[in-house]
Amino acid sequence: MAYFDHMRIFFLAFLFSAAIVRSQVPESNDSITQLDEVILLDALKKQNAAGIVSSEVISAKVFQNYSPVSMVNAMNQVPGVYVLSGALNTNRITIRGIGARTLFGTDKLRMYYENIPVTDGSGFSSIEAYDLENLRQIELIKGPKGTSYGANLGGAIILSPKEALGKSTNFSNNFTFGSFGLLKNNLSFNHNDGKLKLGLQYGHLETEGYRQNSNFERDGFLLNTSYQLNSKNRISLLVNHIDFTAQIPSSLGATAFAEDPKQATFTWRESQGFEANNYTLVGFSYSHRINDFLENTTSVFYNFLDKEEARPFGILEELTKGFGLRTNFSGNFRFLSTKADYTFGAELFKDEYDWDEFRNLWEDNNGNGSLKGEQFARNKEFRSQWNTFGTLLLPFSPAFSAQLGLSVNKTQYDYRDLFNSGAENKSAERNFKTIVLPSLNLNYTFSPNSEIYGNISRGFSNPTLEETLTPDGIINPDIAQETGVNYELGTKLFLDGRRLSVDLSIYQMNIQNLLVGERVNEDQFVGNNAGKTRHRGLELALGYSWDITDYVQMSPFLNYTFNDHSFVEFVDEDADFSGNPLTGVPQHRVTAGLQVRFLEHFYWNSTLQHVGEIPLTNAADLYSDPFTIFNMRVGYLNKLSTHFTIGVDLGLNNVFDTVYAQSVLINTGSFGGNEPRYFYPGDARNVYSSLRLGYQF
Repeated sequence: MAYFDHMRIFFLAFLFSAAIVRSQVPESNDSITQLDEVILLDALKKQNAAGIVSSEVISAKVFQNYSPVSMVNAMNQVPGVYVLSGALNTNRITIRGIGARTLFGTDKLRMYYENIPVTDGSGFSSIEAYDLENLRQIELIKGPKGTSYGANLGGAIILSPKEALGKSTNFSNNFTFGSFGLLKNNLSFNHNDGKLKLGLQYGHLETEGYRQNSNFERDGFLLNTSYQLNSKNRISLLVNHIDFTAQIPSSLGATAFAEDPKQATFTWRESQGFEANNYTLVGFSYSHRINDFLENTTSVFYNFLDKEEARPFGILEELTKGFGLRTNFSGNFRFLSTKADYTFGAELFKDEYDWDEFRNLWEDNNGNGSLKGEQFARNKEFRSQWNTFGTLLLPFSPAFSAQLGLSVNKTQYDYRDLFNSGAENKSAERNFKTIVLPSLNLNYTFSPNSEIYGNISRGFSNPTLEETLTPDGIINPDIAQETGVNYELGTKLFLDGRRLSVDLSIYQMNIQNLLVGERVNEDQFVGNNAGKTRHRGLELALGYSWDITDYVQMSPFLNYTFNDHSFVEFVDEDADFSGNPLTGVPQHRVTAGLQVRFLEHFYWNSTLQHVGEIPLTNAADLYSDPFTIFNMRVGYLNKLSTHFTIGVDLGLNNVFDTVYAQSVLINTGSFGGNEPRYFYPGDARNVYSSLRLGYQF
């Protein structure tokens, strides 16, 4: 069905929904449209289960700096967080260096969508499955201190969808077009009458991409609704569906990258390599206030992924079906002269992963790209993981609080080779030992404008089942879970009448059995435990709010990350890499910017992102080049009447047309006499423009 046919159908559906609920909404001059929320507000709402755990919240104020196409730039603004993005569908999120040595995809952290776990059974999370314009905020917990969210070494990411502010009913539509054939539209309906909250979003994105063989097309639908049955009970339903097809240009060697970064790797271009994903998440939640001191929220969820990936060396068909339950109790009791808060709960996740591989006969297809040939592999994996957790927040005084946390994890893999039989069959199970993960958070408030906090916590990361296999496809029982202890000290300050904010933290994470992926052939990677590593770092975030006149406001900011990450003990065969810097981690990163609002309805935001050189090999004999990128966005927003709002903006990415690698691979080998391919080129200079319309009933 054509794009505009999609739009007509969903627009009629939204109008029908509005007709149903409009009669329930009282007229109010104080309510605000969803469009105003996106542009004007910076609501930093942290999850209650996190307690006094320090976290970073990315919301509308940061989103406004960048294009609505991807959330990568917004996440990269946070100190300590770096997303390596090879394409819209190829992202690798790293937090304090954790995850940087995973070759493809994001693992070693836990991701949630409205309190529902969306990390799959092998530990991978896909940020590209979610539309930035459907989100209210992104919360980031850096390191294993988030006991209620899995205690993974990388931390946790919590995505929160949009919802109506106050009692209101509104439509908004944002249409974006730009370079490389970019077309994006997001149509949103949100309603809140005090009992019923209803959010419906439909989004379409298509682009030809900067590089050869990099077309991308995505359609998505989101339903997020809840109903307050009475003062003690609330039910919620979440449905998120994404369907996207993305061509794959793959990585380039140094020579090809220098000659023409727009080119796709030859075999991927000729085979017209691509991936097609059809993903659905359904979650149902029930919240019940048991008494004045205790309440519970329980969610059950199901996800489904049907994926096909055509690669030059084989066509992969995947089917993943997962389900689970998360329950969380929170309450309080009398402690000294105040109240102590506590949480406890459990999370169970199981999924079934079927994957089949076929020969790709693209060389015999007369230049028409990939062609499915005979099957050469059929596999099934059963993966299960459960976590139990509890926290206790004790306020010893109005200024000093301590939070104790404990998480327990159990993971099991069951791998079945359904293609081979007899001696060649490689079926096996891997049952990891139960792991106990304590945490201690301390917080001291000197005044309303200053506080200091500290953390000691233990975290872990599971190897994927594939990482536990040998090059021959046999389970390697010697591959162990990564474990580490995190030490962190930080301060939050507000100075100069709270116009200046300072957020400074230092940390050290000592990790044992660090997993490093090794590419053993074109389509296979195995894991190695790389001994001991040490992650040290400093993170600084400065922000200033300056009202120059009644008509001009300026908000400069500066975020800096210093990483001192190294192998403490790492001997691989005859090579000793001890003392070398960790691969895949830049030592220095800077994001700086200036947000200017003037004449009430206009804004101009500019940002600078600098990434230092990245070691690409364990021997530290090859580095990527450092780069600096400038982005700019100007716009106009005006509420023309009580009901109608309009906004127009224009953005320019990579202002000085810098050639740079937006993502890199590490320790990649050379196959077939070809040059090792380390680099994913970033986009050249490009422009986009958006028109936003909002209507409030």
